[in-house]
Amino acid sequence: MAKESGWGYRRIFGELKKLGIKFVSRSTISRILQENGFDTGPKRGKGTWHEFVQRHIKTLWATDFLTKTVMTLKGPVTYYILFFIHLESRRVHLAGMTPNPDGQWMAQIARNMSMIFAEEPAESRPTHIIRDRDSKFTAQFCSILETDGIEFRPTPRQSPNLNPFAEAWVQKTKQEVLDHFIVFGEKHLRTILSEWLTYYHRHRPHQGLGNVLISSDLLPEISIDDFRRESVVCHETLGGLLKHYERKAA
Repeated sequence: MAKESGWGYRRIFGELKKLGIKFVSRSTISRILQENGFDTGPKRGKGTWHEFVQRHIKTLWATDFLTKTVMTLKGPVTYYILFFIHLESRRVHLAGMTPNPDGQWMAQIARNMSMIFAEEPAESRPTHIIRDRDSKFTAQFCSILETDGIEFRPTPRQSPNLNPFAEAWVQKTKQEVLDHFIVFGEKHLRTILSEWLTYYHRHRPHQGLGNVLISSDLLPEISIDDFRRESVVCHETLGGLLKHYERKAA
């Protein structure tokens, strides 16, 4: 019952009583749940969080910060890059970057995102946004977006695995791009991330999407007998760091 419904021990106790099983106490049910890896309270287990994600995935977004050290005339400065990711499609929107993500900056970002989300198709317009409990997500930031009917879902403390889509994008961005550069100034950082986002959305197959692209469909399949190496061209960006292959135009 706990696995199928996410109920806590009190609800299960009542359900068993309804079935005529009256000799099992609440404490026994609680002990059995704990011994089998279930939380005793309702709707708090890992499976329940997964069910929440799957239930709302079409209108569920996540947000987080990515950081990068940037070399400036005043020395190295840590930049905070705020992004939003649509869980179903894996589309990413860079909301802004700054070395000082204070409350005023965050409030302006929220206003900007409110306008951007209003232009989203109805089927992907956010109803929920997953975030961690970073203090940079101020009450004002959240309230601005909540006036649009968006509900924030903070992850439980010390549970970064409950925001895996955002965490995975941060890891990809660092490993595939940012870790390979010494960045000189904000303009340089913006250029790198712009090139990366174009590649990420238009040219990079995504394993979580069945190895298809985000922004376009794969070409029709061809027989291996009809494949010719000379019909394929390699494109490079960011000095050859990012590569992708396309068929030559007929």
